[in-house]
Amino acid sequence: MTESIDLREVVRTRYAATALKVTEGGGARCGPEAVEVDENFGATLYSAAERDALPAEAIAASLGCGNPTAVAELRAGERVLDLGSGGGIDVLLSARRVGPAGKAYGLDMTDEMLALALANKAKAGAENVEFLKGTIESIPLPANTVDVVISNCVINLSTDKPAVFAETFRVLTPGGRFGVSDIVADDDLTAEQRAERGSYVACIAGALSFSEYRAGLQAAGFTDIEIISTHEVAESMHSAIIRATKPGE
Repeated sequence: MTESIDLREVVRTRYAATALKVTEGGGARCGPEAVEVDENFGATLYSAAERDALPAEAIAASLGCGNPTAVAELRAGERVLDLGSGGGIDVLLSARRVGPAGKAYGLDMTDEMLALALANKAKAGAENVEFLKGTIESIPLPANTVDVVISNCVINLSTDKPAVFAETFRVLTPGGRFGVSDIVADDDLTAEQRAERGSYVACIAGALSFSEYRAGLQAAGFTDIEIISTHEVAESMHSAIIRATKPGE
C-alpha cells in the first residue's frame, strides 16, 4: 500500500509541475531523455481543426498518447467521463461532440491541473462541462451515470488497475462504452523489461500487456473487447486503442 501511495504522489507531483509550467507559458513534455517518444504524445495526435478550436493552454498541457474522443465515437446527447482529465483537452473536445444536450465530466486528482482545466473551460465557454477532484480508482459519481468513459494515457499509471476497471464498469450505464487510448506492452515483456522502458514520470510506466488488459476488462464484466496498437512509443511498448462494452440489461 505504501508503495502505491508513493507512486501516486510521484505522478501527482509530476503533473502538478506540468500544470504550473503551462500556466506560466511553458509546454508539457512526455518521455524520459533516453527514449524518443515526444512525437508520439501530446497535441500532434489531434487534428489542426481540433487544436484551433481549443484554448492554447489546453493544447500545451496535453500529455496523452492518442485521441480518445475519436476512439469512443461520441454521439450527440451522451454523457462522457474522462479519467485523468489533466488540462481538459479531451473533456472540451467531448463537450463539443456531445453537444448542449450532452455532458462531459473530467476527473483528476491534481489541484493544479484542475485549476488549469477550469480556466480552459472558461476560455472555451463550455457550459456542458464539469470537473471533479478524485482518483480513477474511486470515481466520485453514482452508478450508471455516464454513457461513455474515455481516458488518454492515464490508466497505465494506476497502481490498482482492477479498481479502475471495476469503477469504470460501475459508473457506466448498461450498454455503455469504454473507449480509451493507453500504453500497452507486448505479451512477452516481463515487468522488469517494461520498467526499463520508462518511469512513472515518463508516461509509459505501469503498462499492462495486451493479454493482461483484456483479462482485466473481462474480470470487471466488460464484453466486446478490442485492443488495437496504433504506434510504438518505445521498444515493444505501444499506444493502443481499447474499446469495450458494459452489457445491457
